[in-house]
Amino acid sequence: MGKKYDAALKEIGQGLYELKDACDLIKKTHYAKFDASVDLAMVLGVDPKHSDQMVRGSVVLPHGVGKKVRILVFAKGEKEKEASDAGADYVGLDDLVEKIQSGWTDFDRVVATPDLMGVVGRLGKVLGPRGLMPNPKTGTVTFELAKAINEIQKGKVEFRVEKAGIIHVAIGRSSFTGEQLFENATAVIDAVIRQKPSAAKGKYLKAISISSTMGPGIPVDAASLRPEMAA
Repeated sequence: MGKKYDAALKEIGQGLYELKDACDLIKKTHYAKFDASVDLAMVLGVDPKHSDQMVRGSVVLPHGVGKKVRILVFAKGEKEKEASDAGADYVGLDDLVEKIQSGWTDFDRVVATPDLMGVVGRLGKVLGPRGLMPNPKTGTVTFELAKAINEIQKGKVEFRVEKAGIIHVAIGRSSFTGEQLFENATAVIDAVIRQKPSAAKGKYLKAISISSTMGPGIPVDAASLRPEMAA
């Protein structure tokens, strides 16, 4: 893996860390020369193959994600103006659909009004695999476009459990303070716990770790979380 990676592993050592300590340790173990992304990973005690055990939602991070998010909005008429005034980077309908069908994906988040989802649905094969398809559960299918855009600009992130029962969420950048990473991570964990399916049995948070781009994961002791978070 390289000398820097090995040095980071030695710094981490063995055992589990409390969440706050893990976030502080990220500041010592990231070695990329750029402002690396810091990600939170959680292994959940669910089986996503069953629809009643799907975990999906969104949360506004207290300190944002630390980067510019390019927002595309499908809207028309007065809603198109509302989206533009709110700061969306791309707004329209047929022209955007055509560009995306041609392979254009230079955007990070997609919002749409409910009445246009019949048209937007045609882009499922392009947007779906990239996690960009608008969804009512994450607040990206709405007539309240200004509110949705504002929340994304403030640092709203989405999460969805993968086939292996894992959730990955960016919680900031390596330039963030340990406290900022801790508060962002806490917000995500709280949100994931609120989405715990009633059909989930046994331990819900099975494993947690945080890591920076190119860096090793730092294991977090779920038992060190607040009692209501560690359930």
